[in-house]
Amino acid sequence: MGADITLVVAMGRQNQIGLNGTMPWHLSDDLKNFKKLTTGHAVIMGRKTFDSIGKALPNRLNFVVTSKPGNVSAYEVCLVGSLDKAVKKAALTGKEIFIIGGASIYRQGLDIATKLIITHVDYRGDADTFFPDIDLSQWYPVCKKVFAKNKKNDYDFEVVTYTKTEARF
Repeated sequence: MGADITLVVAMGRQNQIGLNGTMPWHLSDDLKNFKKLTTGHAVIMGRKTFDSIGKALPNRLNFVVTSKPGNVSAYEVCLVGSLDKAVKKAALTGKEIFIIGGASIYRQGLDIATKLIITHVDYRGDADTFFPDIDLSQWYPVCKKVFAKNKKNDYDFEVVTYTKTEARF
């Protein structure tokens, strides 16, 4: 595809990413990190993720993947029928591309991502939405930041940046 594609996710110890249309935790420091990381760039999300956010993310180009564009009532987003189309349109902008959820979009995006930024949350509770299993032999951790549970963060967590490993012969 040419452009770098970064997949950004926060997930619990058993790959949990959602419960009843929202994240099952509040991590203020992670949200600040996400905002800093994605502001000024292109974000691609599925319709359910867009619905859970409730609006276009400010100061970002928002691409929403949906098979039913009539179900999305927002003027600040670009509606597309597939992840492939979203990536192609986002690449035309020259901006960095971030895939931000949900489960179906992540599953499709793992094959084309060149970087993963995973917030590993020390959460072992309920969920109804999960991140797909990752073959970590294909990814190399290049950076890790550790955050402790406090008044603003419900759980301990760490943000790890992974890059795709080259094929080894």
